[in-house]
Amino acid sequence: MRTKTSETIAKQGETVTVKGWVNSRRDHGGVIFIDLRDYAGLLQVVIQPEHVTNFSAAEHLRDEYAISVTGTIRARGEGLANPNLATGEIELVAASFEILNASKPLPISLNETNKSSEDLRLKYRYLDLRRSKMQETLKQRAKYLSFIRRFMEDQEFLEVQTPILANSSPEGARDFLIPSRIHAGKFYALPQAPQQFKQLLMVGGIDKYYQIAPCFRDEDPRADRLYGDFYQLDLERAFVEDGEEIRTEMEVLIQNLVTDFAGKALVTSEIPRIAYEDAMNIYGTDKPDLRFGMTLVDLDETLATTEFAVFKNAKKVKAICVKGAASLSRSQIDAFTEIAKKEGAGGLAYLTFVDGGIKSPIAKFLTEAELAEITEKTGAEDGDIVFFGAGKPAMVNKVLGRMRNEFADFYDLKDKNQVALCWVVDFPFYEYDEKNRKVDFGHNPFSLPKGGLSALEAAKTDADKLAIKADQFDMVMNGYEICSGAVRNYNPEVMYKAFNILGYDKFFVEEKFGAMLEAFKFGAPPHAGCAFGLERIFMVLTGEDNIREVVAFPKSAAGVDLMMDSPSDVDPKQLSELKLVLDIDFD
Repeated sequence: MRTKTSETIAKQGETVTVKGWVNSRRDHGGVIFIDLRDYAGLLQVVIQPEHVTNFSAAEHLRDEYAISVTGTIRARGEGLANPNLATGEIELVAASFEILNASKPLPISLNETNKSSEDLRLKYRYLDLRRSKMQETLKQRAKYLSFIRRFMEDQEFLEVQTPILANSSPEGARDFLIPSRIHAGKFYALPQAPQQFKQLLMVGGIDKYYQIAPCFRDEDPRADRLYGDFYQLDLERAFVEDGEEIRTEMEVLIQNLVTDFAGKALVTSEIPRIAYEDAMNIYGTDKPDLRFGMTLVDLDETLATTEFAVFKNAKKVKAICVKGAASLSRSQIDAFTEIAKKEGAGGLAYLTFVDGGIKSPIAKFLTEAELAEITEKTGAEDGDIVFFGAGKPAMVNKVLGRMRNEFADFYDLKDKNQVALCWVVDFPFYEYDEKNRKVDFGHNPFSLPKGGLSALEAAKTDADKLAIKADQFDMVMNGYEICSGAVRNYNPEVMYKAFNILGYDKFFVEEKFGAMLEAFKFGAPPHAGCAFGLERIFMVLTGEDNIREVVAFPKSAAGVDLMMDSPSDVDPKQLSELKLVLDIDFD
């Protein structure tokens, strides 16, 4: 029977068999020492020629050989204990061993302090997973999901699986389409989320639904977003008419994950509710990191009569005060200015507070009264710099929101042992799509507009449409959106009108959401729900900066599975069965 390395601590004097990999090998003048590694840890194995019959084979052992060793557990000699190992007080004296499989020299490093490049690690992910950190991450992830399931079951949620092959619907991201062989020319879609299905479960009489749901979205990958597929805690409740009911119940899970599972500290015991408009105006983003201050200060009143052209001609002027930034070099300020320009700013004006005065190329254009009020409003003191944003309101918020985040990184203000949570509420039901120059849905068309049908009917202009709020909400954790939810639109007439305002007729709505709309005509209950991004939460709880580090088999930053070589070409016969012809111009 196989014994785990961690179990050998309590088996001194006993004969055991351990199996694992050669983590390292040392030859000490005829005695070979092996650090054997299994999923539970490391154990030192002593192989002596007088105790094993196939000692010569041991001389050929190399790192990552899979072996089985049988022998006796004994205490190490005096002064030979290794305090860095759980099994550091003992060792296994081999009586016999067997090479289960040899290993070629590894193409990647398994050393935690000298890791290979990410692309190389992903190509050989099955080897990278042997690293102790990856092993621990996967164990913790399993415990994390168990923690969540226990909570949901305690709250009497019913786990229900929904289809993977579904219909295409406009939910914000690009669909992954699956051509049908049986119904030529038609397509399934992988679900971006189980949105329509979970609402249909509410119609079906399920009171509280949840699942650990796989979701598929063709979005560009980034450090906090996986490409292709990811998992979310998806949930919905019937007979709920206020989003606060969902928020109050589910925030307990996240608080418990932070404190009881991850052992981190909450910045505030009460989770603040911040209106979307306030989040944008105060933090420059709808996912504010509340571990630090540096809020955006509105200076429109202060500079209402200024003669400084840059501020005078701007529709909005705001500032942030960066504590201790007066020590920044000119080249460092220039680097930050380039970041601001990438976000749409023309530059990054600033005032430096040093030696009891103010130094800046723009100070001469501002009156003493303006400078005094700027100082008071921003709370600037000696050693600080006040940076300005001027222009259209949306651009100013975007630029200073980005700079707030950049300065926090630079000054190490983001304590990974602390977690700041907030709910962002009252999102706009519609938003202006700058790219297509038209009003469109904000997050998705499934949310209930506040004011219902009457609010939609009263909206005659674009400004009226953009003023409508949705009973929709996000949860934010340390600057990452980890949850999105809403009270749902369960009234067909409201759905028809919500689309009609944007120029879509009844036929379009029924084509996209026919099953759901038909179901809503049979006494559909009011309902609400949300979905939590499980990998993103786990990334924050484990202190990682890259979401690919918390997944067993992620795609690369380019959206490619380097290990399995996908996406890949397919056999022409498969395309023929699907009645598909490729028409690709590779030039």
